[in-house]
Amino acid sequence: MKLTDVIRRPLITEKTSILREDGRTLVFQVAPNANKIEIKRAVEQLLGSKVASIRTSIAHGKIKRQGRFAGQRPDWKKAYVKLRDGEKMPEFLEGA
Repeated sequence: MKLTDVIRRPLITEKTSILREDGRTLVFQVAPNANKIEIKRAVEQLLGSKVASIRTSIAHGKIKRQGRFAGQRPDWKKAYVKLRDGEKMPEFLEGA
């Protein structure tokens, strides 16, 4: 799996902004079949920061209705990436 396929996008929500205030935790939407080793390798090579730990969780898709028809959004995976002490957060995530 290519490095750019592992990390889909950074998650910028109110909850992740609070986590990002300490300057060490980043949250990304990642590929559902990516493991922690692949996520760590992708973050270190794409962002140039050393990773201390990674936590992953699966968010289950919501059931949405359009009249009498019901469908389900796909499940997706997110990764909480904690950087090592002394590592700087990437510039493009600081202002978000």
